[in-house]
Amino acid sequence: MSFPEHPATPAGSTQPGAGAGRGNGMAIAALVLGILAVVLFWTVIGGVVLGILALVFGIIGARRARGGRAPRRTMSIFGAVLGVLGVIGSVVIIAIGASILNSDEFKDFDDCVRHADTQSERDACADDFNEDVDN
Repeated sequence: MSFPEHPATPAGSTQPGAGAGRGNGMAIAALVLGILAVVLFWTVIGGVVLGILALVFGIIGARRARGGRAPRRTMSIFGAVLGVLGVIGSVVIIAIGASILNSDEFKDFDDCVRHADTQSERDACADDFNEDVDN
């Protein structure tokens, strides 16, 4: 089987889609990291670290695309936005966790569990904690 040869183009001429072969690795990295940040937002590493990396790579990829040096500007922006959402989600989870750990109810529960000798006493502590949180 033989393939037809492409005619040579004169020097200095441009072909349609000449820049299509160039990729934008920063855009792809931003999108992948942004998706991971949103999926793993409940972890500090997943939400904060991957989200910040997605934001940085997305900004770099978008600037390259805006300057005409790379394609996929929209992908860069989308990855950066997903990264920011992952960071926001992680910050919210961390704030909720910190407020629970600093609450009076949790301190009472912790004190109760430390002084409990049997499993039934620990279960009673958990029941008391659930009642305090619900009220």
